[in-house]
Formats: sequence, structure tokens, C-alpha cells
Amino acid sequence: MTVAASLARVIEDRIGGELPVHLTAWDGSTAGPHDAPHLVLYSRDALRRMLWHPGELGAAQAYVTGELDVSGDLDEALTHVWAAVTERGLGPIRPTPRLLFDLARLAVTHRLLGPPMAPPATQARVRGQLHSRARDRAAISHHYDLSNDFYALLLDEHMAYSSALWTSDDPGYSLADAQADKLDRVCRNVGLDQLGPGARLLDIGCGWGSLSLYAAQHYGARVIGVTIAAEQKRFIDARIAERGLGDLVEIRVQDYREIPDTGFDAVASIEMGEHVGQRNYPTYAQVLHDKVIPGGGVCIQQMSRRAGHHPGGGPFIESFIAPDMYMRPVSQTVGMLADAGLHVTDIRHMGHDYVRTVDAWYETFEKNQAAVIDLVGEEMARVWRLYLVGGRMAFRDGRMDVEQITMRRPAAPASA
Repeated sequence: MTVAASLARVIEDRIGGELPVHLTAWDGSTAGPHDAPHLVLYSRDALRRMLWHPGELGAAQAYVTGELDVSGDLDEALTHVWAAVTERGLGPIRPTPRLLFDLARLAVTHRLLGPPMAPPATQARVRGQLHSRARDRAAISHHYDLSNDFYALLLDEHMAYSSALWTSDDPGYSLADAQADKLDRVCRNVGLDQLGPGARLLDIGCGWGSLSLYAAQHYGARVIGVTIAAEQKRFIDARIAERGLGDLVEIRVQDYREIPDTGFDAVASIEMGEHVGQRNYPTYAQVLHDKVIPGGGVCIQQMSRRAGHHPGGGPFIESFIAPDMYMRPVSQTVGMLADAGLHVTDIRHMGHDYVRTVDAWYETFEKNQAAVIDLVGEEMARVWRLYLVGGRMAFRDGRMDVEQITMRRPAAPASA
């Protein structure tokens, strides 16, 4: 039996139906319907990876190394496969005796036996206690210290690596406009428009400084921004100097648990809460509460995940993009914020905004393929293509969402 036919038999037995792709293997054999997305296995190594890591992780490893590829549109292929999986109600692959037997037979027949292959160079390697300070720094560094030049190419002029807020369908309305609208809404939500120049803002997880710089430039806020990615601080410090904002903005390489300052008029944290973990989220929520003055405004923007889905985003995201990330239904997050003493005043769902944001990033990514590869290499470029396409699908399908949550710390009771 050919490679393609053997693999098709294993997959069809697992999914209980026709192979959802047209498959071409390294021996030239083919299987599956000709009008389906075309999947190409260029090497035995692709199957070796999938035998040792059945399911999403093995397939992702093979894709990013180029041992497996999609001939044609990646979004169309992933959408088609995901529809086939969900229509049949299939969950994660579990090593049943029948599946193990079939995989063993496949391995023997096509000379796939051998030790596990080394993970791709682009796969994250983090060690130590989950969400310890050292491990958190390593996890963040893996993704955010990739290359400032790469992120400058991908993102808009604000360097905002988070969902924009799209308030117009005008053809001339750009990603930069939508990011500015998002930043301005955060500033107004925490009350900077009412507080006036000189208000103290704490920006937790400040990224490349989009909010810190916007708040200083447009509202005269005095900002402390904290990040644990050293490359981000280097980038923001250069922008602070270029714009003459040294008297208003201070950026620190500092863990959110180590901020000594208190008494801020406002606190914001944009798409950082996903990275603190489930166990540490109450600590994070308490920091939001404790750093702002009584009566002060707090605004976070944070991704959520529908109940029953993997809180870390799945094996690919956890292994290549954001190790240790944790998402939960927004209702659970609101409960944890309330437990910390914060009063939620507004929730804006922005999942549809994230789809448009990723659309803009992906268009830029594809237009600048040669430059992307020069900056980060071919393998990392393939990681990012899979990440952008898969992430857009998750938001488009409603498996993931993002919310902007506005809160107040209750005012101190009047003294008798």
C-alpha cells in the first residue's frame, strides 16, 4: 500500500468519513478528493513528527519546518479541515489501542521507526516553575524579543500589538486610525480626559509603548510603563527621546508583581492579563486595584476563550507563540476582578475588531515576505503565517474573543 493510501486509511478510520484533503506523499502517491485542499508531505520526517505528536503539534512542527505544506490558500485549507472536524464532533486525538496499532503498522510499513525528532528551532523552550518570574520572562522574550524591526514592519505606526477598534468602514480608514481610536477610548475610559495634564497613569505590560506614548502626547499624562521584554524597552526609550517625552514617560523592565509605586490616578493593561496564568490572576487583579487611587479608573483589554476550549489556545500557540498563556470565559474574569474589589462599569466585545486587525497584519505580512524572511528566517516566517491565519479563524469562528473591560476602584468612604 502506498504512503498516501496508508495514511488516508488511518485518518478516515479516526474521523469516520472521507479524507478532507487531497494528499500527496513523498513517494508520489496521492489520496483524497481532487477538489479538496492539497496537502503535500515532502519528507518522511513529516510523518515521524506526527507519529510522535499526533494531532495539532506534530502537524504544526512539520509545517513550520517545510516538511509539510499546503499547495494553495492556507486559510481555505485550515477552514475546510476545521469544518470537517467540527461537523463530526471530533476532539483532541487520544491514543486508543486501535489508533496505536494503526500508527505502529504505518511506521513499520513505511520505515518511519526511530527516536523522536528534535523540536524545530523556532519552538519555545521554557523551563522552571509555571509563572515564576524567570519563566515568565523567558516566555515573553521568546515572542516579544523576536525582532523590533520585524514588529515595526508588521504593525502600524503606533506599534500596537493588540486588537484595534474599527469605528469606520471608510476606504481611507486605516489600521493606524483604528489603533488610535482604541488608544483614545482606553484613555477616556480611565478618565484622562477629565483628569487633565499631569495625571499619573500606570501602563502594565506596555508593549512597544503605544498607549504610554499616546497618553503622554494627547493627554499630557505622566506615565510609568512596565514590560519584561528588554527589546521593547530599548525601542520605546528611543521613541521617547525622538519625541521629547522624557519628562512624561518612564519605561521599566519590571514584573507586574514588583511595581513599588502606588497612588496612580489611572491604570491600564492591554492584552497582558492572558500571560499571568490562572493561579496568578487574582494577584494581577489585586495589583490593578491596589495601584490606582480610590475612585480611579482601570481599563484592561484581554482575550477570552469560550468554555470547553483549550485555555492556552492549543498546542501550536502554546509551543511556538505564547507559552503558558491562559484564557477563560469573560464572565470568569469579571468575577475575579470583582473579587479584587474592582467595580466593572463597561464591557466592550471586540472579536470582530480583532478579525479586521489580523486581516491588516496578514496583508502587510504577505506583501513583505522577502523582508520578513530576511529579518526572522524562513522557519519563523512559516510560524507567523500559521499563527496569523489560525488566530484569525479562531476569532472569526467565535472560539476566541477579546474584551475591553472598564472598572473603578470604589471611592474611599467619607470620614465621619
